[in-house]
Amino acid sequence: MEETSKGNVDAYELPWVEKYRPTLLSEIVGNEETVHRLSLIAKEGNMPNVIISGMPGIGKTTSILCLAHELLGPAYKEGVLELNASDDRGIDVVRNRIKAFAQKKVTLPPGRHKIVILDEADSMTAGAQQALRRTMEIYSNTTRFALACNQSSKIIEPIQSRCAMLRYAKLTDAQVLKRLLELCDLENVPHNSEGLEALIFTAEGDMRQAINNLQSTYSGFGYVNADNVFKVCDQPHPVIIYGMIEKCTEGDVDAALQSLRQLWDAGYSALDIITTTFRVVKSYSQMEEGTKLDYIKASAASLSKTSLTIYTGNWTDAHADIGRCAIARATLGFDRPTL
Repeated sequence: MEETSKGNVDAYELPWVEKYRPTLLSEIVGNEETVHRLSLIAKEGNMPNVIISGMPGIGKTTSILCLAHELLGPAYKEGVLELNASDDRGIDVVRNRIKAFAQKKVTLPPGRHKIVILDEADSMTAGAQQALRRTMEIYSNTTRFALACNQSSKIIEPIQSRCAMLRYAKLTDAQVLKRLLELCDLENVPHNSEGLEALIFTAEGDMRQAINNLQSTYSGFGYVNADNVFKVCDQPHPVIIYGMIEKCTEGDVDAALQSLRQLWDAGYSALDIITTTFRVVKSYSQMEEGTKLDYIKASAASLSKTSLTIYTGNWTDAHADIGRCAIARATLGFDRPTL
């Protein structure tokens, strides 16, 4: 069948994030101490109920799947029930499907338990969590529960007290870069260093997003460089933001506002511009710390105003001045006239 992309990616190829998903705990990138604790659990065989919390795309679900594979081996298919955010996980599912799985008789290796994996468990309703609490108590001899969530505070206290809590930190740029280089070698992806830096910048420690952006850029353009990455991710180019900040630092606010207008006319929202400005300022080495803090404060204030606008629906006023305020207030301490 004729290819529909500029790269060498087949139209029906499996997403790389699934194709190269780790199958062993030793293959997981980052959070070495926490992964080592899971490795000890896999070695000993007595798995407790666990909650793994952290930001998206850092390996929470993958760690649980690897742990289940190492614990159950060939019995994985029969001994694991996985429910993610796309499944109905109301109180009826807990009472019926999960309870039925906990009651099911399965042949497992000696000393092992059946495992129920609940991805994005913090999105479960309070009623479902209460029902789950009771199920965890009744079937504790045969079934263990592994919950992955972004915010552990949304898990009710009775469940938290029954689980070992593991927290995953954001992946470092070096860890993301190492994995991207491995995938580029495996898939023969032509790239340059600026393209990989752009992938790391847009991912913000999210390995899943970095890999998806890598595959999307390769599929769309056949070459991974900074311009192609930012076209795929549709984010304001940091080079323009850098230039804007330099003009502000020099006191040339009019030129900075011209760059801002360029981004605005390109269709980027105020939130996109401010968020990228915030991230660029953090890594801007040619700026005094005091001035950098002023930028960050102004960006934070503008982000709050943008969030309020989302709820009030007053887009006209917000888009007209939020980005302007983030630049002008940070440098000169006052708002400029309307663009």
